[in-house]
Amino acid sequence: MKTEAQADYIVVKALQDGVSVIGLSRGTDTKLNHTEMLDDGEVLVAQFTEHTSMIKIRGEAQILTGIGSLRSEAKK
Repeated sequence: MKTEAQADYIVVKALQDGVSVIGLSRGTDTKLNHTEMLDDGEVLVAQFTEHTSMIKIRGEAQILTGIGSLRSEAKK
């Protein structure tokens, strides 16, 4: 298992105002761990840890991971 310093990171760049980045906890019950709101052009670097197993991104954003990049879309 990776130590926290070796845990995977993602980079999220907001392509519009109001992009939500939501960290969800691991364990028997999935719970909201942390929420950030980003405005156009803001960048967030997030890390998966022993407490955060999922990250949900809502809004239009560029997402960079160790396995590639993708773009989320705004709700239509």
